[in-house]
Amino acid sequence: MSVDCPFCRIVSGEADAHRVVETPDVVGFLDVRPVFKGHVLLVPREHVVTLPDLPEPLIVPLFSTAQRVADALTSGLGAQGTFVAMNNVVSQSVPHLHVHVVPRTKGDGLRGFFWPRTKYDEGEAETFATTIREALA
Repeated sequence: MSVDCPFCRIVSGEADAHRVVETPDVVGFLDVRPVFKGHVLLVPREHVVTLPDLPEPLIVPLFSTAQRVADALTSGLGAQGTFVAMNNVVSQSVPHLHVHVVPRTKGDGLRGFFWPRTKYDEGEAETFATTIREALA
């Protein structure tokens, strides 16, 4: 754990987040500046900065969780598909490895890698988090 890392603080419970999934190795929570509502960030519990730093035993837990969340966004939120991405150093706003799982629908306006961000209305983030948790169950 890195005491300066906001994602480590979420993993440890020191910082609040709208959690949607927790496994022994991975924690998933809603992005506070989502591309689209329902945008989930998945992080290894262990502080790892980039994909090349990810220990081999964590690869399957991280990406199988990404697969489950992608399915939950389509079944739970009615998304037509998902965008799954990861930045390493460049454009990595938090230096803790994280996988973005973003719900997509045809005509949603996402073009390339430049997109506007949105915000949740009061109480709306918890509704999205609950829906995704239920779809993962």
